[in-house]
Amino acid sequence: MQIDGHTRLAAVVATPIKHSISPFIHNYAFDKTGINGVYVAWDIPESELEATLANVKRYDMFGINLSMPYKRIVTQYLDELDESASLTGMVNTVVNKNGKLIGHNTDGYGFFASLPQEFDLKGKTITILGGGGAATAISAYAAQNGVGKINMFSKAKYLDVTIERQGRVAEQTGTRIEIFDISDKKQIQEKANDADLLVNANSVGMDGISTVVSADMVFKEGLLVADVIYQPFETPFLRLAKAQGATTINGLGMLLFQAAEAFRLWTGEMMPTAEVWQALEEKYKSEN
Repeated sequence: MQIDGHTRLAAVVATPIKHSISPFIHNYAFDKTGINGVYVAWDIPESELEATLANVKRYDMFGINLSMPYKRIVTQYLDELDESASLTGMVNTVVNKNGKLIGHNTDGYGFFASLPQEFDLKGKTITILGGGGAATAISAYAAQNGVGKINMFSKAKYLDVTIERQGRVAEQTGTRIEIFDISDKKQIQEKANDADLLVNANSVGMDGISTVVSADMVFKEGLLVADVIYQPFETPFLRLAKAQGATTINGLGMLLFQAAEAFRLWTGEMMPTAEVWQALEEKYKSEN
């Protein structure tokens, strides 16, 4: 990678963000594609978010990625939102297009791009464990792309917010979405039995010990099971499903493919995902 007077900058913005793997992914892609760019991580307080967006224009950056807690509040500083960002109310990618800042949400695309190619979303039933940002992005993308039904499980204290947000998705897409309390393990089992895809879209399991489902959870034959978590590489949730013969997918693919879509939006070029995936697998398997 050579930095010169023509090098353009991209960044991920959040707090905390020093742990982010995004610089590894994007700088690897810049290097492999020969695009003159550099990607860094900016840990900034909320008070500096508006100025940060202004600097994207000022320094003619490709754009930025955003993580929590800025995915929702950043929308007030943007010139335009694409359909995915409008539907979810969240932005994870900002594109600087000729001085206009356009917000996108590539998380839902990234998740479904990480699934086996033979999985056809149209008409399917999916059950999502979690009602936060990842869950919202997944449900919105599914609703936009022909899913038959969505069952979503949220924490009791967030049920009203989840019902409101998913109500907007249902209204705008015509998709049937039902919301349940995530503490109801019996209901989780019932809705998993109805589903073609079961997704853990919350942080439970990042400790490598806990799981959002009961220890005697039964995963029906043919159920595809996914987790948005990628560290640990295999969560207790996925381990339980895998032990019963289910096909399991961790969150590393979602991380890669949401980044690949951001890369395409910024540069117009395709990220060499196969090469990046191999590097990521080697990195994370070695750390687990």
